[in-house]
Amino acid sequence: MEPILDVNELRVSFRVRRGEVQAVRGVSFQVNKGEAVAIVGESGSGKSVTAQSIMRLIPSPPSMIKGGSIRFMGEELLTKSEKEMQRIRGKHIGMIFQDPMTSLNPTMTVGRQITEGLIKHQSMTGQAANRRAMEMLELVGIPNPEARIKQYPHEFSGGMRQRAMIAIALACNPALLIADEPTTALDVTIQAQIMQLMKDLQKNLGTSIVLITHDLGVVADMCDKVIVMYAGKVVETGTKHEIFKNPKHPYTRGLLRSLPRLDQKKDEPLIPIYGTPPDLIKPPAGCAFCDRCDEAMRICVDHDDEMFRISDTQLVRCWLRHPLAEEVAR
Repeated sequence: MEPILDVNELRVSFRVRRGEVQAVRGVSFQVNKGEAVAIVGESGSGKSVTAQSIMRLIPSPPSMIKGGSIRFMGEELLTKSEKEMQRIRGKHIGMIFQDPMTSLNPTMTVGRQITEGLIKHQSMTGQAANRRAMEMLELVGIPNPEARIKQYPHEFSGGMRQRAMIAIALACNPALLIADEPTTALDVTIQAQIMQLMKDLQKNLGTSIVLITHDLGVVADMCDKVIVMYAGKVVETGTKHEIFKNPKHPYTRGLLRSLPRLDQKKDEPLIPIYGTPPDLIKPPAGCAFCDRCDEAMRICVDHDDEMFRISDTQLVRCWLRHPLAEEVAR
C-alpha cells in the first residue's frame, strides 16, 4: 500500500547574515492512511520546519529547499505552484499551528475564517458554511457558537483561539492533519478533549495525523509510530512500543529519563540532558549529539553517523548499533 505521505531526504536551509542554517538535513519518513505519527525532539531540532515544508508555507527567501522529495497521495508537492498548493491546503491537508495569536487573522471574524475554506473547497453556500462553522466550534468545546462566529480573535481567550484554529483545520475533513503542538495553550481538561477529538477523527474518517509535540505522554496515548529528531536529522524511528520500551539512541533514552514517572521515588532526581544542541550554521562533521553523549566513541567525532536497522520497524542513527561496536554496560 502506498503511503499517503512520503518524505524522502528532505533538506531545508535558511540564509542568514552569518551564513546558511541547515535546519533540516536529510529527513525521511512515511505516513500511512489512518496512521498517527509523532515527531518529537527539543526546540530547534527541525520539527516545525519539516511540517511547514510539507505545507509549502516557509517563505523563500530566506528559506531554501535544497533537495529531497515530498509526495502526498502519489503527487510531488515540491514541484507544485502556489495556486496548486492552495487547492491542497485546507481541503486535503489541514494544519494546526503552534501559535494561534499569529496564525488567526485579526481583521476577520472567527466564523468567516472557518467558512472561507468551506466555501472555497466544499462549494458550500454562506448559510450552510455558517451552520458547519457553528458545528465545528461546538465540536471543539466553544460554548454559544451562534454568538462566537461573529466575534474576532482578540475577543477569544488563548485556549479558545487554539480551539478555533483546530476547528479551521478540521472543517473540510482533510485526509492528512498536521498538528504542531496543538494543545500548547490549553489546560489539562481541554487538552484531553482535543486529543480525544483528533483520535475520533482518525478512527471515524481514517484521517492520517502528524503530531509534533514535546509531550511524550500524549505520544504514548495517541500515536502509532514515533520519529525522534535532533539537530535537523531523524535519529530514531519505530513504533511507540519500541521507542518507549526499547529505545536505542542515547538521545531518545535521555528524553525518556528526563520525564517524571509514576513509579519514581521521592528522592530520585530527574536526569536532564546536559549541554545544548549544535550550531547548524556549521554542523559537526560527526554525530551532532556527540558532545552531549556519555557513550560517544572516537568515530562519533569525525564520521557522520549512519542509520542501522534494529527491526522491521525500528531504525536508529548511532554508531553504537554498528555490528562491530562493542556492547556498552549501562
